[in-house]
Amino acid sequence: MTQTTASGSRLEQTRRVGEFPGPRSREIAERRSAAVAAGVASSVPVYAADADGGVVVDVDGNSFVDLGSGIAVTSVGASDPAVAKAVAEAAAHFTHTCFMVTPYEGYVKVAERLNELTPGDHAKKTVLFNSGAEAVENAVKIARAATGRNAVVVFDHAYHGRTNLTMALTAKAMPYKHGFGPFAPEVYRVPMSYPFREENPDITGAEAAKRAITMIEKQVGADQVAAILIEPIQGEGGFIVPAEGFLPALSEWATANGVVFIADEVQAGFCRTGEWFSVDHEGVVPDLVTTAKGIAGGMPLSAVTGRAELLDAVHGGGLGGTYGGNPVACAAALAAIETMDQQDLRGRARRIEEIAREVLEPLVGQGVVGEMRGRGAMLALELVRPGTREPNPEAAKAIAAACLQEGVLILTCGTYGNVIRLLPPLVIGEELLRDALGVLKEAIAAQ
Repeated sequence: MTQTTASGSRLEQTRRVGEFPGPRSREIAERRSAAVAAGVASSVPVYAADADGGVVVDVDGNSFVDLGSGIAVTSVGASDPAVAKAVAEAAAHFTHTCFMVTPYEGYVKVAERLNELTPGDHAKKTVLFNSGAEAVENAVKIARAATGRNAVVVFDHAYHGRTNLTMALTAKAMPYKHGFGPFAPEVYRVPMSYPFREENPDITGAEAAKRAITMIEKQVGADQVAAILIEPIQGEGGFIVPAEGFLPALSEWATANGVVFIADEVQAGFCRTGEWFSVDHEGVVPDLVTTAKGIAGGMPLSAVTGRAELLDAVHGGGLGGTYGGNPVACAAALAAIETMDQQDLRGRARRIEEIAREVLEPLVGQGVVGEMRGRGAMLALELVRPGTREPNPEAAKAIAAACLQEGVLILTCGTYGNVIRLLPPLVIGEELLRDALGVLKEAIAAQ
């Protein structure tokens, strides 16, 4: 057990595991098997009772260091006081009216903040939804309406959601697409810049972009493409950071050919990479930006933000949804963004990267660790069979299980299931973070 209490934390910042899973978690798991669809999977066999700062406490009192943040959602912590207060105050007035029926100021305020924060100084507008998949799907709708074209270009290893259209946009079959077709048409996939797995290790970002562009021009036709959709740092695909120059070259080509460039910032946005948005690292200004996850401190909210003329190309009533921009979620988003700003969570993300690289980078090339990559608090270790680049998903599973036994929650990802991804809350205390990384380092060394 390691105990470190960060200033301002409501819960003791403690790693503590006794009986695991405990009796309450086992009892709930039995009820779940009878009540919850089998297609819903969970990474760990325990049930949360409380969470704050860098820890999650289960129903049996076990306390885990959280290196997943609910998949990059609770960046400001799972019970940030400002977010909790904003949610309570908003809910005390009204939980819903539907913005399309009786609008409210909170929606407008969130749109104003997103218009300010997203890259570029052009005129912008925003529309709000509930989930990342909804945001991506509506960004495609906007691009098609604005251009009068149908084709959408996406990339190898991409993940964009689980709706019918976003499953078509997503690259990975299992578990996201298997058995759920047929999928939406007019989606075309081209090669991603994946430096660790390039056949030519010397290929530049610009050259990788040219490879993709050539395929688009030959197989689709530039004048048929409504949008290029890309995660600036791919999430589920393995936290793949494209080679420098890849994103700018794609963006420039899109602009030259009247193609809408959509940055899917659902996982990488809101300070996660050390900037407000991951495209900021290379100065790329997308036409549309999709956001969700970290936007509202855990409340369901998502958005499409971008060039005003694109958003306004859609006819009245063509965008919306019953719950889109829920007033309680809007209040949470305004509070979460304020917390990010006041606590300089961009700087905190960069500090998390410094610590993680200090602890973990010496493992690269030793044993199963083929590469460490990422930005800020969006970091990954790609695991391989020693001496090769052959994916090693078995090691990823074993390491995640070993960490869990020691009270550390980590997530895996990657097209090949061989990537450990690190997404700690940006408010995690440094001592607690170092303790968790030490557990991870020991688990890796045991492979």
